[in-house]
Amino acid sequence: MSPLPNPVGWFEIHVQDLHRARIFYEAVFKRTLAPLPSGDPSIEILMFSGDPQGAGINGALVKHPMKQPSTEGALVYFSCADCAVECELAVNAGGRVYKPKQGIGANGFVAIIGDSEGNAIGLHSFA
Repeated sequence: MSPLPNPVGWFEIHVQDLHRARIFYEAVFKRTLAPLPSGDPSIEILMFSGDPQGAGINGALVKHPMKQPSTEGALVYFSCADCAVECELAVNAGGRVYKPKQGIGANGFVAIIGDSEGNAIGLHSFA
């Protein structure tokens, strides 16, 4: 069996207030989020809009009774045209900038923001 093209196939960002998080993420990334059935009434999920056959992976915001937002652990990076723009949008939407846009050589630029829930989120762009 040949390996899959990319090692990551899905991500989840844990939130405390799904409504507040939806407003933040839709404002910063200009994507709509839609409810996704979870099969467990104690878990609420909003999935990012995207193309399942397109490049990259898709994921969701998840309100789970046993999970909490955090700046610790894995860091999800969102692709951007210019991550400095999303840094500004994050601040305007009630988030913060942990690390402003900085170059990483031939691999472009990165920044790290804090969302409305207390998560650290990475940004990546080539401009």
